[in-house]
Amino acid sequence: MRSDLADKVGIDVPIFAFTHCRDVVVSVSKAGGIGVLGAVGFSLEKLKEELDWIDDHIGDAVYGVDIVIPQKYEGMGEMDPAKLEETLQAMVPQEHHDFAAKLLADHGVPEWPDADDKMGMLGWNAGMASLMVDEALKRPKCRLIANALGTPPADIIKRIQDSGRLVGALCGKVKQARAHEKAGLDFIIAQGTEGGGHTGEIGSLVLWPAIIKAVNTPVLAAGGIGSGQQMLAAMALGASGVWAGSLWLAVEEAEAEPAQKQSYFDATEEDTVRSRSWTGKPCRMLRNEWTKAWETEGNPEPLGMPMQGLVTAEAIRRTHTYAAKGECQKVAFNPVGQVVGQINHVETTRAVVERLLTEYVDTLEYLNNLMPE
Repeated sequence: MRSDLADKVGIDVPIFAFTHCRDVVVSVSKAGGIGVLGAVGFSLEKLKEELDWIDDHIGDAVYGVDIVIPQKYEGMGEMDPAKLEETLQAMVPQEHHDFAAKLLADHGVPEWPDADDKMGMLGWNAGMASLMVDEALKRPKCRLIANALGTPPADIIKRIQDSGRLVGALCGKVKQARAHEKAGLDFIIAQGTEGGGHTGEIGSLVLWPAIIKAVNTPVLAAGGIGSGQQMLAAMALGASGVWAGSLWLAVEEAEAEPAQKQSYFDATEEDTVRSRSWTGKPCRMLRNEWTKAWETEGNPEPLGMPMQGLVTAEAIRRTHTYAAKGECQKVAFNPVGQVVGQINHVETTRAVVERLLTEYVDTLEYLNNLMPE
């Protein structure tokens, strides 16, 4: 299986794996695809540490980095992350902090041991993302940068392309894809509503061909990629490859705690919801007591991005670290797509890649056998 985009990136198969785990990045890249590290949630120092580790372990393979610069967010225009955080922190109502803290306490999630160790605002704005891009561009093995929310600013696009790398962005509507193409992006990621994380309202089988028809830029299909059959469907519709994230959440190399992985194994395709309760923008995740509480009339409503992230950053850290404590999973942040129903046991990352390719070939053979001789 080949595509021009895969050839440009320098990979054997057009499987683009979004993940926040450095081990998965390396494993996918060594298996012939490309791992793309999600940088949001990392401090600049932590990102440097993660990229150093990847560079030391990835060998001759390549990787990518995913950033988050929303098209619209509170405090746009302020490029100093520290000043932006100070301004936005003052705008967050105390009742939101109190409500989040009570949800954690009511479900037995332990406090963070160092009260002075604050998470702060890690990403979700142009100032921090710009610094992350600068760090990624120092790495020769980093071959692409993707933006998870909207068209990146023109100056960032130019910096990436001037360095000889590719730049792309996700979208959930045709008009967004056209804006990406007009801005000169090298590839577009069309994510259907089935996808995990920030996603729109249009289903993949409608969205993918609509965007592929509307633009001349290579398109990666995202949202609902859980098998080789689904990958073949995407390629048959004209995609240049697939962008998958949920598939890697519970692999052997993933850093998620066993209790969090079990939440994914126990879920079906009916157990996700698009909720603003963690980031301030619609994000697909497992439905639980946290998501329900923020939707209940009379409770605080989620703030916009990135202010809601200032409310929930501590909760993300605590529910990730203490995944098995108390009733933590009832209030944990578990972003995942509807393919969670296909994730039922632990596999190695390489085994997932090999399974995708085997299923792809077997399904193609099945279809060919349907043709009259």
